[in-house]
Amino acid sequence: MASILDSMRSMLVPIRPEGYPFIAIFAFVTLFFGWFWAPIFWIGLILTIWCVCFFRDPPRVTPLAPGLVVSPADGRVIAVAVGMAPRELGLGEQTRRRVSIFMSVFDCHVNRSPLAGRVTKIVYTPGKFFNADLDKASEDNERNGLVVESAHGPIGVVQIAGLVARRILCFVRENDSLSPGQRFGLIRFGSRVDVYLPLSAQILVSEGQTAIAGETVLASFDQEPSERRVRID
Repeated sequence: MASILDSMRSMLVPIRPEGYPFIAIFAFVTLFFGWFWAPIFWIGLILTIWCVCFFRDPPRVTPLAPGLVVSPADGRVIAVAVGMAPRELGLGEQTRRRVSIFMSVFDCHVNRSPLAGRVTKIVYTPGKFFNADLDKASEDNERNGLVVESAHGPIGVVQIAGLVARRILCFVRENDSLSPGQRFGLIRFGSRVDVYLPLSAQILVSEGQTAIAGETVLASFDQEPSERRVRID
């Protein structure tokens, strides 16, 4: 019996506590209106299951080799570019490598730290709610930016609200220490995360690739070109 229970627990994906109120609302509305009309019940049930899946928080195995930068979000790599970090981060006028990951409403929305470091700055910037898949979302959309001081210099991690996202949650504070793959935030309900790295970083992903938060290696500082490997998830 104990082994059966252990197997069931291993198959259950943890849910973020921030999602419980939304799951409860979806379930209540489904049961209440479904009592009067069966088709609403089945539609509501599908939406409730989607809500549960949206707030899932599966465990991840983060590669811990020195110099690796892992993805801060689940989703699709929509941009690998060079440009300036948002001015509010205070990272100066020098250009940086930017990797942007777009999260659809079906992706896990828990954000994870790309590498080890100390949070030296957190800046929330009000803005618009354009589709996060658009390039202008980096400058115009509501966002929350973190500056993480790492062994390779400061990097920027920016949580960007999307077309239907209306809440950016940040679980850490300034001066907190982060380990690679550590959870630091959540965005509801469709959004994007940009990572700004020094030009010395060797990018290991390409546009269109699927990224897994805390697992997919985005870039490396320490590996030689012959040692670099691109992971396609």
